[in-house]
Amino acid sequence: MKKTRKTTSGSFGEKNPGVFCDITSVVRSPCCTILESISDGVFTIDTQKRITSFNRAAESITGFTQEEAVGQFCFDVFRADICAKHCALGKTLSGKEPQIDVSARIITRGGEEKPISLSTNLLCDARGRVIGGVETFRDLSDIQELRRQIDRQYVKEDIVGKSPQMQKILSFLPDIAESDSAVLIQGPTGTGKELVARAIHNLSQRSKGPFVAVNCAAMPEGLIESELFGHVKGAFTGADRDKSGYFLSADKGTLFLDEIGTTPFAFQSDLLRVLEQKEFVPVGGTRPQRSDFRVIAAANIPLSDQVAGGRFREDLFYRLNVVALDLPPLRERTEDIPLLVNRFIEKLNLKKGRNVRDISTQALQVLMEYPFPGNVRELENAIEFAFIACKSSVIRPEHLPDSLIKNKTFHPSRLSEEQQMEAEKIRAVLQQCANSREKTAQALGISRSTLWRKMKKLGITPSEGET
Repeated sequence: MKKTRKTTSGSFGEKNPGVFCDITSVVRSPCCTILESISDGVFTIDTQKRITSFNRAAESITGFTQEEAVGQFCFDVFRADICAKHCALGKTLSGKEPQIDVSARIITRGGEEKPISLSTNLLCDARGRVIGGVETFRDLSDIQELRRQIDRQYVKEDIVGKSPQMQKILSFLPDIAESDSAVLIQGPTGTGKELVARAIHNLSQRSKGPFVAVNCAAMPEGLIESELFGHVKGAFTGADRDKSGYFLSADKGTLFLDEIGTTPFAFQSDLLRVLEQKEFVPVGGTRPQRSDFRVIAAANIPLSDQVAGGRFREDLFYRLNVVALDLPPLRERTEDIPLLVNRFIEKLNLKKGRNVRDISTQALQVLMEYPFPGNVRELENAIEFAFIACKSSVIRPEHLPDSLIKNKTFHPSRLSEEQQMEAEKIRAVLQQCANSREKTAQALGISRSTLWRKMKKLGITPSEGET
């Protein structure tokens, strides 16, 4: 005998504080069919938090059948990481406003972890009495996986970029790492010069050796030789023991000399000799020491300008400038900002134990329009500030530093949060499919004409899917 599914789901409405309609009238209405056909999971509970209905999408997402779920406490079936301390349905039943677009992770019946977005509201009878609650939830696994796949195309080590300038650098890094030549990385402050240097080291045969980073600008002129060459006991007042310098510490590894242009002109001849001979004498010592290291230097002011101005030795410049990398400022690679933002959100979620899911279109637009004089470092600081100001799962313009949103007026997006998520997914698949509408439609399981209508409705311009 064919089983008849129990359907006692309450209807769900727009995102507003209004309560839900009489559940008994819903059972006798076409809403049951609608609830069973939608892709969002929906379940209802009574005032004791026992599940009273569970639609097909809820079964698919959680792995529990309706027969297994109905009658059980919701937290025994819908096993979300927020259930214990921040239960969304609990907050709604206790008289607080409905919970909208709350980010969470659930553990399915099979033990799989899934990211979701959920919303809750009250369920009332015909007389307006509260008889329970309703929760709708959406599986975000596909969107997050698409993001990861797209990110992986434009990431090498921890360097992120899809702009032509950064793609050229990323594609060249393995060849640079394979050689053992000196590298000179130039670019404005905050563009990630040390990150590139670490990537070269990690991709090289020296990766098991040390990576020694030295900020030349931070060393006092009178102590720079001691810091780099080391010194012997008694070499000068306060030298009460032998000390190894950075050159020796970098043996079998990589020495990164940041802000190399700030070194004293007189010292540069000594530095050139060490780089050429890999041999040096500690301050106060008599016996030379050897160290096998690769040098990577960095400068935030072009060294050629320093040479022209007589502040940097020409012979040292050519010794360092075997492989030259010029990192562009962030204002010249704005297309990398969304990728960088996603990477910083992931990084800060792990570091701070948060679950910030996304950044709104308006907030991202603010970042895309800001010139970022502090480059990537300033962008990362802005996202970290947003984590402090943002108490929800989505970063919005008001969460960004005042310096970024000053004198800006924001207008509400005409798209709902669900539509923005759908638009994001379509854009991601378009990018995966090299902007082919035919392949994108196939990947999404819809016709090409349906895809076109959705793109038009969601404001996805034809140039984002031309083929």
